[in-house]
Formats: sequence, structure tokens, C-alpha cells
Amino acid sequence: MAIASLVLGIVSILLILSGLGAPVALVTSIIGIVLGGMSRKKQPEGNGMATAGIVCSIISLVIALLGLVFGGMLLSAFMG
Repeated sequence: MAIASLVLGIVSILLILSGLGAPVALVTSIIGIVLGGMSRKKQPEGNGMATAGIVCSIISLVIALLGLVFGGMLLSAFMG
């Protein structure tokens, strides 16, 4: 589960940076956080990949949320 968390965190960051979709990155980052938490709960010591996956997922979640908020603000400014 730690590897899956890390992969999902990296994939969500790449999705945001490539501009392919903040909504997809939101889903992958949430799943990455959940899998990383489950892995840390199952094996509390010596699981740096789970920690790295959680960190990458949190970073991508914050960036995706900021992108959606600012994108919505820009859209509403142009529409109204």
C-alpha cells in the first residue's frame, strides 16, 4: 500500500503540472492519502515510502484545490 500511495501522489502532481486535470488529481491524491495512512497504521516503523506518498498527496491536494478555487474565481469574473 505504501508503493501505491507514493505512485498516486506522484501521478497527481504530474497531472496538475501537465494541466490535464485538477479534478482527477483530487481523486488520486485523496486515495493516496488514505492508502498511505492505512500503510502507516499497519506498519508504524520504517515506512518512508508511505510517508513520502502522504506528503506528495497532500501537496497535490492543496495545489489542486487552489487551482480549482482560483479557476472558479477567474471564470466568475469573466462571466459576470
